[in-house]
Amino acid sequence: MTQLRFAAFAALALFASLPASAAPVEARASYILTLGGINIASMDVDLRDDDTSYSLDLSANVAGMGAIVASGTAKASASGVSRGGKLAARAFSLQTRARGDSFDVAVTFAGGDVGTFKVEPPIIDNYDRVPLERSHLSGVSDFLSAFVFKGGSLDASLCARKVGIFTGVERFNLAMAFAGTDEATSPRTGYQGPVVLCSLDYIPVSGHFTTSEITNYLADSDRIIIWYAPLGPTGYFIPYRVLLGTNMGDLSMVLTGMRF
Repeated sequence: MTQLRFAAFAALALFASLPASAAPVEARASYILTLGGINIASMDVDLRDDDTSYSLDLSANVAGMGAIVASGTAKASASGVSRGGKLAARAFSLQTRARGDSFDVAVTFAGGDVGTFKVEPPIIDNYDRVPLERSHLSGVSDFLSAFVFKGGSLDASLCARKVGIFTGVERFNLAMAFAGTDEATSPRTGYQGPVVLCSLDYIPVSGHFTTSEITNYLADSDRIIIWYAPLGPTGYFIPYRVLLGTNMGDLSMVLTGMRF
């Protein structure tokens, strides 16, 4: 189940960003996730935003890859307040199912702080898990909303982001930086046009295990890149492509279609 959770969180963590429109928005973005060039998952993300409230719903089917990634399903949702160019998370949930195992997370937020959180089955603390402290539950957002940007334009300013995230299990920080511009040209993808590249640094804070290979790999990686594209005329931006180099080959997520 650890591999499925990694794939789900990676897909989540490598998934989404969007900016502002006064008109109600209903949109869907579809992605394919590959590892070493092999398809391991497909994913749909639905966005609704009426400039008062917003919701994000993710559904993924993981085909699996032998002993590396278990086959199964993953669902995640986030919702909160949408005002002008800002989003404020209120709720987040995640469910994964694989090989008869299940993993469920539910978190509530208020004013940028964690209100409640529950994980099933509970995470067992031991000597190598970094303790969660109350201070770590302040100034955070959920896993999906943290990657959703309202307002701005398709330029270097899109990448000027630092955010604290609480998943229900771990607190970590993400720091983005401008990495360049490019042109998406492949007719096999869901968008052709200009894109902005952002690099991403993952900084673990607490709740993780010091012996976790995934955590340590992400923290040491200097090759996490997100390409952003406009979501049609909605005023939103979403990832066109996400790339994470691994010792098993590139973990890549590519936009295959969008509807708005």
